[in-house]
Amino acid sequence: MKFNSPVQQTGTELVTELLTNPAAQADPYSTYQRMHAFGPAITGPDGELVIIGYRLADGALRDTRLPKQVGEMLVRMGYTNWRERPSLRLFFTSLGHLNPPEHTRLRRLVAGAFNARRVAALRPAVEQTVADALDRLSGECCFVDEFAYPVPVTVIGELLGIPSADRPMFQTLVRDWTGVVNAQDPATVEKADSAAVVIRDYLDDMAAHRRAHPRDDLISALVAPADGNPGLSAEEVTVMAGLLWAAGFETTTGLLANGLVALLDHPDQADRLRSEDGLVGPAVEELLRFDTPLQFLFARTAAEDMVVAGQPIAAGQRTMLVLGAANRDPEVFDEPDRLRLDRNGESPMSFGGGMHYCLGAALARLEAHVAFPALLRAFPKLALAGPGERRPGLALHGYVRLPISA
Repeated sequence: MKFNSPVQQTGTELVTELLTNPAAQADPYSTYQRMHAFGPAITGPDGELVIIGYRLADGALRDTRLPKQVGEMLVRMGYTNWRERPSLRLFFTSLGHLNPPEHTRLRRLVAGAFNARRVAALRPAVEQTVADALDRLSGECCFVDEFAYPVPVTVIGELLGIPSADRPMFQTLVRDWTGVVNAQDPATVEKADSAAVVIRDYLDDMAAHRRAHPRDDLISALVAPADGNPGLSAEEVTVMAGLLWAAGFETTTGLLANGLVALLDHPDQADRLRSEDGLVGPAVEELLRFDTPLQFLFARTAAEDMVVAGQPIAAGQRTMLVLGAANRDPEVFDEPDRLRLDRNGESPMSFGGGMHYCLGAALARLEAHVAFPALLRAFPKLALAGPGERRPGLALHGYVRLPISA
């Protein structure tokens, strides 16, 4: 498809470009800037409401009249048998795609593993993991392979109980499996299916082993009944473990890599983070806002005629929430396209909101709080050693490769 010049493009054409143009997906922010001229929402090419305004997105995330309708989305894409496809079943029957009461029951069973006290207790382990990764950085290397992947995968691996020797193989497997978030074409789904079978069988075997030989890890907790509750079924354990395993490092890997690029592109801000101890909290929030690793959420459909934050939504209308655009909303963020580590005000929408707010948000923040200052202080001359390679697609937004000189 040939796109018009930016001056001539309609809102719908901008949405189409965002969804189909790899260049726009790799760096979507100039497109978001043009989209904001059309207001907080734009009608997409298939009649869906594409929400880009912060206030509207916040309201939509919290409104129970916009339930998830993932099954309908997949059927519409031609996957009438989607539950028979390993990648689609493993991903789209997970917690983030369910509605109450199933969502309520499952979230209650795992929420305790990510409460504030338990996450805070992980800080010494996170600090040691970061220190070990820093010791491995030297010369020219790939930041994703040597730091952005191994740090979060070690942390979530310890929490779940995945043996350290098994963790490296999951980098490619999870990337292939979660490819179905960014695209659902036959080739992507076939590749994702192959990876999902390996992941599913591995987690099935681990869960069975933990039932017989429980340990002090999250998979053991998932398979054990609690307080008279029968707990999770065998499939629910595998799906939940798969979600926590993938989400526990995919988005944090994106946060670390995206954040490093932003800091190196803004050396004055990086210098401030090196020297100002009290800056790390707002700095991590700003890095999450500036280039979020999760750019959009989809498959919500209005259950009735409704109005959210002044925006009418018709019954049956599908919605797409563009978190990356909401985080650059000029109505909420002054100079939204500028990185300012001391920015205050509204929190970024990078972890979603409402009942589906990311379970692991506090853990991801902790890892970033520890990693960025330590990385910048250990390597004052840290620099990019070449162009990075972005992950294809838009929803999961990060790097496959990021060459650096340490």
